[in-house]
Amino acid sequence: MAFQTYSLFVLSVILISFGHVESALNLLKLQNDIDKLKTDFNSSNSDVADGGPIFTEKLSNWTERNEKRIILSQIVSMYLKMFENADKSKEYVRNIDEELRTLKESLSDGSKKMEYLKDLTELQMTDLKIQRKAVNELFIVLKKLGDTSSSHKRKRSQFQRLCKC
Repeated sequence: MAFQTYSLFVLSVILISFGHVESALNLLKLQNDIDKLKTDFNSSNSDVADGGPIFTEKLSNWTERNEKRIILSQIVSMYLKMFENADKSKEYVRNIDEELRTLKESLSDGSKKMEYLKDLTELQMTDLKIQRKAVNELFIVLKKLGDTSSSHKRKRSQFQRLCKC
């Protein structure tokens, strides 16, 4: 129960901070719906704070927009899983569920990237065929890494030249 109640708080943070809610009216409506859900789950119970945050702490480690989209797509998936057995007879539950589904669609590229990362972790690097393929691609991978780091250096040096700090 503590997981569910604390995760409701995190849901509100995600939807408000990273969501695509267009108007302040929708944002207020969503916050009211989440407040009702918090009441349903008795999220003011003291055990909610046990063990610290489950999602928001991890979000702070992801700084780039694309990185955040990856982790947010997974967090939204967790909320959707939680809502699978929710009481959809309540309008505010349906509203939140619908908003989560819309967010999930907008974050679909993050889900695909996460699947790719999972696939990478499952590669059998002890398999000789996989090792041969990896060695074949090593130079290209290192070149791409070099291109990425040099573009960051270029941007930084361009900024330093332009900045009269």
